[in-house]
Amino acid sequence: MNQNVLFNFIPLILMFVIFYFFLIKPQKKKANEINEMRENLKVGDKVITIGGIIGKIILVKEDYLVLETSSDNTKIEIMKWGINGTYNKNTDLRDTEEE
Repeated sequence: MNQNVLFNFIPLILMFVIFYFFLIKPQKKKANEINEMRENLKVGDKVITIGGIIGKIILVKEDYLVLETSSDNTKIEIMKWGINGTYNKNTDLRDTEEE
């Protein structure tokens, strides 16, 4: 009887392992890459926000930064978690979250 119960749990354990390697692990890796990118932002970097605003970083603090968004020197304070990726006009977007 104990072996029968064990064989009933094998498909459940197998499903968990498959979910871990195909869904959970890649998502954690992507989140770590995005957090690393946000921690390595520096003054002068061009970034794009989650809302689609493109700007140049002019001040970096611990949990927020200040963006200059246009030639009129419009400045916006934004939390670091609101940065989606870096922006480069020559190569369009890079380091951004992909769906």
